[in-house]
Amino acid sequence: MRIEEIKLENFEVKYPLDRIAPLEKILFLDIETTGFTAKGSNLYLIGAAYYREGCWRIQQWFAQKYEEEKSIMEAFFSFASSFTHLIHFNGNNFDLPFLMQKCSLYHLPYNFDAYEGIDLYRRISPYKFFLNVANCKQKTLEALLGIEREDKYSGGDLIGVYHNYVNQQSDEGLNLLLLHNSDDIKGMLQIVPLLAYHDLFNDKLKAKKVQANSYQDYHGNDRHVLLMKIKLPEALPHPVSVMSNGCYFNAENDEGTIKVPIYDEELKYFYSNYKDYYYLPTEDLAMHKAVASYVDKEHRVQATASTCYTRKYSSYLPQWDILVEPFFKREYKSKELFFELTDEIKKNRGLFSAYASHILNKMVQI
Repeated sequence: MRIEEIKLENFEVKYPLDRIAPLEKILFLDIETTGFTAKGSNLYLIGAAYYREGCWRIQQWFAQKYEEEKSIMEAFFSFASSFTHLIHFNGNNFDLPFLMQKCSLYHLPYNFDAYEGIDLYRRISPYKFFLNVANCKQKTLEALLGIEREDKYSGGDLIGVYHNYVNQQSDEGLNLLLLHNSDDIKGMLQIVPLLAYHDLFNDKLKAKKVQANSYQDYHGNDRHVLLMKIKLPEALPHPVSVMSNGCYFNAENDEGTIKVPIYDEELKYFYSNYKDYYYLPTEDLAMHKAVASYVDKEHRVQATASTCYTRKYSSYLPQWDILVEPFFKREYKSKELFFELTDEIKKNRGLFSAYASHILNKMVQI
């Protein structure tokens, strides 16, 4: 077994990991194998990054022979025992299950139950639409942030290199294998700032400024939009610009702007207890029976769920779940929901902070 340690001089993770845990308690993990299943392939390298004495370091446990995979696992788990948080990239699908299967094969008593796990892939991939990338593979995300690698190989490319190394023990092969793993780990450290997109959708936003603007569209029609300036939980490592459901969002660093259409029209508020109402066809509205009993019978009918409404012309904002009540619709079966932009709501900065999150979460669902 060979153990390598690399000190990353002048290296900074540009994300406040100490929000998750003390830096000294966080361990990054990446493994290298000759296949996808523990029974049919070899584990030959375990790499980890950790923070000690004011800098980030990488430690690698390398099996110089096939028979040393048990030894590198024992050495790794002994080293990892002092950490509480484990960060990896797609490790929930590969690295952790693979290691657990190997532990089972060797009857080793280790597991990851005591660790708080963070899978970077799982936290970042839901926001692929916002990142405007074809996929969320680690190298794709590294390219998005302009991260350059010295390593030019994939894990699959290096399977043959490892088998050759076991037979020939060449320095060239060893260096290629160690470099690929260390670049994977450094890449993980460098894409950690992409967690800011997870924070954007899962932490509270703060509406700094809210105002209504007017403009003329391409056809010369007057349009109104709500403009919200928001403070983001963390600075984004890459600017975003997205349009969805008639809304527009752009952000850079720790500030963002959301534009939402304001609808100036007549909408309907539907009463849920329609059995207590009459519908007045001539007036095209519903009236409670306590009042409508004075209306001539020929001018009223029993209201149904679809006719039990009152109409109101006002300014409205869209909502996709019921965030604000009362909510309005164009028709009973319409799935589009709106709430009235009242003077009281205009002054409610906390509501607009929640509304900003409401809009962004709808955008990411497409």
